[in-house]
Amino acid sequence: MASNHLTGIGSESKQLATWYFTFAAIIFGAQLLFGLVAAIQFVVPGFLYGILDFSIARILHINALVVWMVFAMFGSVYWLLPDETGIETIGIKIGKLLFWIFAAAIVVVVLVYLLVQVGPADDMTIWFITEGREYIEAPRWADYGIVVVVLGFVANLFFTGMKGKQSGIVTVLMADMIAFAGLYLAGMFFTDNISMDQYWWWWVIHLWVEATWEVFVGAIAAYGLIKMLNAHREVVEMWLWIEVAMLFGSGILGLGHHYFWIGTPEYWWEIGALFSALEPLPLVAMFVHVLYDWGKTQGHADAMGEKKTVINNKPAFTWFVLNAFGNFLGAGVWGFFHTLPQVNLYTHGTQFTAAHGHLAFFGAYATILIGMFYIAIQGTNGLKLLKHTKLSIWSTSLITGGMMGMTVALTIAGYVQVLVSRAQLGATWSAYFDGQEGQWFTQAMDWRLIMGVVVFSGFILLAIDLLTTGKNEIHERQGA
Repeated sequence: MASNHLTGIGSESKQLATWYFTFAAIIFGAQLLFGLVAAIQFVVPGFLYGILDFSIARILHINALVVWMVFAMFGSVYWLLPDETGIETIGIKIGKLLFWIFAAAIVVVVLVYLLVQVGPADDMTIWFITEGREYIEAPRWADYGIVVVVLGFVANLFFTGMKGKQSGIVTVLMADMIAFAGLYLAGMFFTDNISMDQYWWWWVIHLWVEATWEVFVGAIAAYGLIKMLNAHREVVEMWLWIEVAMLFGSGILGLGHHYFWIGTPEYWWEIGALFSALEPLPLVAMFVHVLYDWGKTQGHADAMGEKKTVINNKPAFTWFVLNAFGNFLGAGVWGFFHTLPQVNLYTHGTQFTAAHGHLAFFGAYATILIGMFYIAIQGTNGLKLLKHTKLSIWSTSLITGGMMGMTVALTIAGYVQVLVSRAQLGATWSAYFDGQEGQWFTQAMDWRLIMGVVVFSGFILLAIDLLTTGKNEIHERQGA
């Protein structure tokens, strides 16, 4: 059963966590804003012409996504460490120093992207502007800085985990963070062979996310379910270890669905398609098992006239449940849409990929990290019971509904591209442009923009709710 969890009051580790959460929320807003700019430019090509290029807006949108999630991950670990180990994080001062280094580096990189944008395509560009490789565009100096920050964070986690009491959650996080740091290194070198370069590039672009991030989510889900529902630790940690086995066991093999068209052997077709479909299952099973047990306990308590278990943080619990469904839909269902090579032949490089990417990142990662925002808000303000407010309900509905609407719009656009650009006209350059001129495609892009506005509106309400939670009398405080 659950241990006595510390509040955020008086805990240096949790105070540090709030730093990371706050900066993560700011970058989250920036990510959505640049996504809106890119969506407008896709519909109105002349928007901000000569001021902000579409390629830069796209870079900022995607890289801000990764950055805010990494900040939120670090914050989540610093938040749970005192609860799971029984001691404060060993290197608080180091954690604070690394935070300021990381935050300052991000600000500098963003300013360079905005003010400089392009370079002469030489070593100066690679070191100080962008490395130019899609999705990992950070300049070389920032790459090395990220490695230093991550290693410092891993050291804090390890020394604290080794000194404090042992738990399955912390043990998994320690192993996961080694892989987290190691897999990033695969994207820090270049090779002249395009197949080999793409092979290692995918280890960052997808395996880094598909393996280490998913395991991290599993650890956070286990922690959150214990904290909010008094879930049995044995149950959640059992599924957590199963997730470790399946993700590290199938993640590397499942990555093979990215090797279809880069010159690798054909056996990757079947291997990549099969194992990539297995990855979301353990996390979903963890939620189903816990909620089933909780439902039985609630039913038994009701039958015996006993007091039922109260969910002590309803907004966070809502986001955690959305994580289970979103992970399954975004990473599982929409991923499976085009993971088979016979289908991928037609869908590769279309808006199907964007639909999968948007829903997968939102469903698998953003949801649970937003849930951690609410857990931190509860602890920081010393709240015994965090209830839903109108703002939390509306923000959750708008963000979730907007993301689903965006996914559907991108899926329709992808279908048009598959039909016109691939099946009918045979994947030529002229077919590529013809596929983007049809009525369905252009309307889908319009709806993608509208749904983006809906998501951003939800984020504004989310930010207001997080900022005002401590002052809202609807919530029950400790000792009340």
